[in-house]
Amino acid sequence: MDNERVRAICMALPHVCETVNWGHHLVYWVGDRDIGGKMFAMTDLDGSGTGVLWFHCGAERFHELLEVEGISGSPYLAKVHWVTVDRWDVLRPREIEDELKRAHALIYEKLPPRTKKVLALPEKERKKVIRERKRVLAEKKKG
Repeated sequence: MDNERVRAICMALPHVCETVNWGHHLVYWVGDRDIGGKMFAMTDLDGSGTGVLWFHCGAERFHELLEVEGISGSPYLAKVHWVTVDRWDVLRPREIEDELKRAHALIYEKLPPRTKKVLALPEKERKKVIRERKRVLAEKKKG
């Protein structure tokens, strides 16, 4: 498992967007963050951070995963049930894929109804709404 395989898994899930944040993290979002999307996983792009993969796992799975050597609560995000995987070999590739799919589903369920409504639109209409929301946000920042 590596960043490219994780990217392929995440980008194949419905309504996923990616951004680079905090200088060296590739962040995966359910829905564009400008319409209320929320992040569900991230990877370290250059090896300068702690761990190789972070993901949301939910309250029930959180404590189970913490028992695995090489998995710990994510800094700043453990309180909302995120874990950090220290090395790619801590979990088997299939387990990582299952955890990423679970993280996506858990976060999708937490999205606000208005965000889910936008995501349900046909692609052309959805892109139009996203562009409009980005324009409004940019105007708010200016003035």
